[in-house]
Amino acid sequence: MKVSVVVPVYNEEAIIGKCLKAIFSQSEPADEVILVDNNCTDNSMKIAKKYPVRIIKEKQQGISYARNKGFDRAKYEIIARTDSDVTVNPNWIERIKFNFKAQKIDALAGTVSFPNLIGSWGANLLFDLIKLAQGNRQSLFGLNMAISKTMWQKVRTHVIMDNKQVHEDLDLALWVWACGGKIILDKNLVAQSSSRRIVGNPYSFFVEYPRRTLATIAIPRKLSF
Repeated sequence: MKVSVVVPVYNEEAIIGKCLKAIFSQSEPADEVILVDNNCTDNSMKIAKKYPVRIIKEKQQGISYARNKGFDRAKYEIIARTDSDVTVNPNWIERIKFNFKAQKIDALAGTVSFPNLIGSWGANLLFDLIKLAQGNRQSLFGLNMAISKTMWQKVRTHVIMDNKQVHEDLDLALWVWACGGKIILDKNLVAQSSSRRIVGNPYSFFVEYPRRTLATIAIPRKLSF
């Protein structure tokens, strides 16, 4: 079983080095690491080139477009994703492979910590509320997740691309469930966020984020293959 890691990037020169150092310091290495340059204007790509990464370009601005480009270009059967301002634990790839080998699942979520702010307990409480709001079905968190390439190919044409309308990771999870897929949570799959989204725009996180969560859940999802 091989794992492709996809990291969407937009102007993260202050922290992308820390993100990549963690990815390349794994107890079990990734089989490829793809960085999606979503029109960076800073030194993010210059820093990235110090590591053995595969850089691809997505000119259409937005996390959904960058995610899709990376997932579509991934070579291997498991696609792991994190964000460029996130640090994953040293056993991240090892835990992803363990979960997909141990049971029949289509996608995997990990836990998240926002150091010095709401901590892992606060983040996990938020995600538990999201889980309950969508009928006790496990969601996905873009900064710490993995999905099988087979499942991605099933849902990729259905995911909603307007990030002002939906949370792209929650939308993806709901399409996996709509397709009859299975998502589980591994509490030992851990990632730490830089917390910049909360600090930079608390209104967005505490007001706009919940509003868009409910809007994402409310969208009818019917599959036609």
